[in-house]
Amino acid sequence: MSGDSVGVGSFLAVDYVVFALMLAVSAAIGVYYACFDKSESTSGEFFTGGRRLHALPVSLSLTASFMSAVTMLSTPAEVYRYGASVVFFGISHLVMVMVTSEIFIPLFYKLSITSTCEYLELRFNRPTRLLGTVCFVVETILYTGVVIYAPALALNQVTGVGLWGAIISTGAVCTFYCSVGGLKAVVWTDVFQLGVMLAGFLSVIIRSLVLQGVVTIISDSQHGGRLNLLDFDVNPLRRHTFWTTTIGGSFLWISIYGINQSQVQRYRSCKTIGHARLSLYINLLGMWFILLCAVFSGLCLYSIYKSCDPWTAGGVSATDQLVPYLVMDILGEYPGLPGLFVAAAYSGSLSTVSSSINALATVTVEDFIKPYTNMSEKHLYWISKGMSLLYGVSCIAMSGVASLMGGVLEASLSITGILGGPLLGLFTLGILFPFANSKGALSGIVSGLVMTLWVGIGAQMYSPPPDLTQPLPLTTSGCNLNTTGSFNWTSNVPPTQPSSDAAATADNSRYFLADWYSLSYLYLSPLGAITTISVGLFISLLTGGCKLELESRLTLQTGDTTTYFLFKLLKNWVTGGRGKRLLTNDRQKNCGNTNLAFSDVELDEKLHRNLT
Repeated sequence: MSGDSVGVGSFLAVDYVVFALMLAVSAAIGVYYACFDKSESTSGEFFTGGRRLHALPVSLSLTASFMSAVTMLSTPAEVYRYGASVVFFGISHLVMVMVTSEIFIPLFYKLSITSTCEYLELRFNRPTRLLGTVCFVVETILYTGVVIYAPALALNQVTGVGLWGAIISTGAVCTFYCSVGGLKAVVWTDVFQLGVMLAGFLSVIIRSLVLQGVVTIISDSQHGGRLNLLDFDVNPLRRHTFWTTTIGGSFLWISIYGINQSQVQRYRSCKTIGHARLSLYINLLGMWFILLCAVFSGLCLYSIYKSCDPWTAGGVSATDQLVPYLVMDILGEYPGLPGLFVAAAYSGSLSTVSSSINALATVTVEDFIKPYTNMSEKHLYWISKGMSLLYGVSCIAMSGVASLMGGVLEASLSITGILGGPLLGLFTLGILFPFANSKGALSGIVSGLVMTLWVGIGAQMYSPPPDLTQPLPLTTSGCNLNTTGSFNWTSNVPPTQPSSDAAATADNSRYFLADWYSLSYLYLSPLGAITTISVGLFISLLTGGCKLELESRLTLQTGDTTTYFLFKLLKNWVTGGRGKRLLTNDRQKNCGNTNLAFSDVELDEKLHRNLT
């Protein structure tokens, strides 16, 4: 049985066929939109899909982007090593959806902008916009490198394909359909890939349930300490607790879904603001379902290998390879299913990478090229395709950095926290505080970046001690040594940390800032956001921000929110119909056209005179 062995099967011809078929369909969607969809002949159409998409495909695309290979491979491994406390990310997902729907979507819709950083120039000045764009580009390239690296690890584990061969194949296919098909290809490829990903996840869960049974899985997880859900320790140095996952996770996910170009570009592709908001709430259901699948997969992983840990025994070289190892172990006798799972992991990577490449090309054209040239739309369209190709190659190259950053889940979220947190603070400063000025904005984001980079780099140099990370025990006492000649030892102790970690832990006891560097990586995002807002407000007040005259469209207004209209409807119901006409007038006055891309309304000329 798989739980007492460190040997697994191998990829068969039918598995390669299933995997290749997924790649072929993804590429074919890009070819279709390049050759047969004649509407995408301008850079605007290429980046926004003509702003005619409906809520359902956009929500599925949002979910597919969330369900990257990081989710499929690293979240179950996280549960296997540290327990199921990551399930509380579900609370932060809900907070994220509510904040994004009420604050960020209305603002980006009424301004009718393509690049989110364009708002920073309208609200503050051009240097702020350029700095924000640079932060986004660096963050996205680094994050995408991690996302490409994750499924390459999986393919390397189950097929023996070289790591760089797997990395290049992932990036090449994705770059191809992004470059030729634009946002429509990205969205509809995401829809297809989401189906593949769910099939891969469910195949592992169903087979594990057949082998172990749900009662055994839950019982094993309970006895092994994996159901550690009641950890309400407020210590910010602890890696994962209820508070780090809910508070830190809320800031983290808002920075991804509220202001990140990859996600906002999808909202802006919707035909109305109602479709944009609906897509976000449908996406929430998908995120919850995927999170539960990932957590339960981790519990299945522990139940099967509770007495014979493949990582300690040397069956895998990294914890992120545990799930592919499990797939080959329990599904190897079913031809095609291992190929389906690897295709699912690659689908997760492709969906995220395609979104990132499209967003990178968008901000480059909108923020670095358009403002400084007078190119025709046709030239911009071809430059857009060229930038997609260039960024695809860059992301493939950056995946090599990911191999040096430890666990894929922590690495990806740390990158987002370090660079995304200060950006979230910058946008929040502009949207919610009318007296914030350009001097405060620039000072704030620089301060936020310095703070998060200081802590983030320090954490890489001085690893937190085990009493803060709290890895749970693993054992090889039940391994069957007769099944393979590759492993000739057993152990009843948890795997030891590498010597470099031990040295770093020793340094922690001597270095007075070691505890500061041990701050939970989930708190990097709130640290950056709060620092940016605090410094920005302080400098703005010192430099005359209270005298700032600001166009109302650049900040959040009461009438922009759904809550306002719900309140008015309730008031109308209580007063027995009085005020109904007022409600209609208010909606027309405050909302106007749901998508300004379909009207000739422009920002007030006074705004442009003030900004220039």
